[in-house]
Amino acid sequence: MSVAGTVRGSLRFLAWGLLWGLAGCQTSPPAGPVPAPTGEVAAPAPIPPGAHEYKVVAGESLLQVLVYRGGAMAKLGHNHVIASHDLAGSVFVAGDPLATSFDIHFPVDKLTVDEPALRAVAGPDFPGSVPQNAREGTHTNLLSAALLDGGTYPEIRLRATGFKAAGEGYEAGIEVTLKGETHLLHVPVTVTRDGGALTARGEFPLKQSELGLEPFSVAMGTLVVLDDMRVRFTLVAR
Repeated sequence: MSVAGTVRGSLRFLAWGLLWGLAGCQTSPPAGPVPAPTGEVAAPAPIPPGAHEYKVVAGESLLQVLVYRGGAMAKLGHNHVIASHDLAGSVFVAGDPLATSFDIHFPVDKLTVDEPALRAVAGPDFPGSVPQNAREGTHTNLLSAALLDGGTYPEIRLRATGFKAAGEGYEAGIEVTLKGETHLLHVPVTVTRDGGALTARGEFPLKQSELGLEPFSVAMGTLVVLDDMRVRFTLVAR
C-alpha cells in the first residue's frame, strides 16, 4: 500500500473512534439560535402543591443528539445520531402550567449510535448506514474517561428550574448534570395533553462547550468535531 493510502486508512480509522461518533459528511448543522449560556445554576423547581405526578414512559420517549464533522478531511467519515430510549423519572403538573416541575435521568451506557431507523429519518446530513464496527468503536469512546466517563458517572440528569410562556409553547429552564458538573440551559418546548398522557417535544441547537465538553480536533484542524450539535426530543409521561 502506498504511503498516501496508509495515511488515508489511519485517518479513516480515527474518524470512526471520536466523541459522539465524530464522523460525518462535510455539511454543518442547520443554523439557529443557540440557548443562552449562563454562569449560574438555578435551584430546581419545587414540586408544586397539589401537583399530579406523571411517570415518563421510556418506550414512547426518545432523546437524540445530532453530531457533525467538519474540517478539510470531514469526508472520511459521517455525521452521527446519538440516542437514548431509556428516559425515566417524573413530571409534576399543577393547575398553572408554568409551575410544572420534572426530574428525569437516563443511563449513558445505553446510549445508541447510528441506529439505521433513526438515521433514515434524521435528514439529508445523515445518508446511508454506518458500519457496525464504527458504531461499536464510537460507543466505546463515548463512554471513555476522556468523554462521558460512564464508569464514574453512569447517568445524566435533567431537572426543571422553571417555565415561561414563549409563543405557542414554553421555554424551560433545565439543569443538566453531566460528569458531576451542572449546567443550565433554556430549551423551547411544546406540550400536548391527551387524557392521562402528557407529551413534550422540542428541538434546539446546543454546543458541546456549553456542557463542559471539548470538541475534538486532529491533524492541525483538518479533522474536527464541530462544537455545534442539535438536540431533538419527544417525552411521553402518563
